[in-house]
Amino acid sequence: MKKTIVTGGAGFIGSHLCEYLIEKGDKVICIDNLITGSTPNLERIWQHKNFEFIEHNLSEPFYTGAEIDYIYHLASPASPKDYLEHPIHTLKVGAMGTYHMLGLAKHQGARILLASTSEVYGDPKINPQQEEYWGNVNPIGPRGVYDEAKRYAEAITMAYNRSHNVDTRIARIFNTFGPRMRLDDGRAVPNFIGQALRGDPITVYGDGRQTRSFCFISDLVEAIYRLMMCDYDLPMNLGNPEELTIIEFASLIKTLCESDSEIVYEQLPQDDPMQRKPDISKAKEILGWEPQVGLEEGLKRTIAFFKDDLVTKDFK
Repeated sequence: MKKTIVTGGAGFIGSHLCEYLIEKGDKVICIDNLITGSTPNLERIWQHKNFEFIEHNLSEPFYTGAEIDYIYHLASPASPKDYLEHPIHTLKVGAMGTYHMLGLAKHQGARILLASTSEVYGDPKINPQQEEYWGNVNPIGPRGVYDEAKRYAEAITMAYNRSHNVDTRIARIFNTFGPRMRLDDGRAVPNFIGQALRGDPITVYGDGRQTRSFCFISDLVEAIYRLMMCDYDLPMNLGNPEELTIIEFASLIKTLCESDSEIVYEQLPQDDPMQRKPDISKAKEILGWEPQVGLEEGLKRTIAFFKDDLVTKDFK
């Protein structure tokens, strides 16, 4: 039985990954400080004999007597709302949290996967973005706390790989959506769905011509697992290359929600990327992976989740 740590495991992506690994037969230790994560996300596996939860802030050292085979390091605020509210913590977990997990991987002889982000490309000047692109990041802008935390995390991960022979993987994760996103996390999918279901105006920032590419959570988790299990230690893009404008996306959600909401426009936040589309050639070639869940199907599942759970709670 593989023994696996998932940091940030009570979050959106992390909780789905924990479930996936439990189903694969792993013993899973989930570590989360619950700043943005939530234990209800783990209710399906909370009582499972192979699941353990530890509440801990990874900016502080972490020790375990268990023998660990794999570490998935996802811990970090990931939405602009969260990392703008917790800028110092975001930088510390990107730096110290990654340092502590790499040290644990070195000590244990474990393989570690860093969950990085498409934000390392900043506001890209090329489209789609290939892994070789170095990015266009404002290091002192408000988004810089997240962008630079992840860029540093990638740098120290590669340093441990080269200097200490730690077996590392780096996943550059693009926009992902699905059940368990927080309705109030500030990103486009929960914002648009929540507003459409309530009949509130759907808020589009800027003129709506900026583009994004959205990957459904089950596809992403499969890709993360395949990357961990493959023999490739350089960064790899994981996402859905189907690109559309934000106004097209808002209109699609309005239609799927059968909403009468109007679409309104507000000022674009500083350094918000104008385009975001992954080149997933490496994932296709090395992992034999590409997304299977279409955008509309994924949105229907996500809308159903919000209808059944989060929106009901929000109205109480």
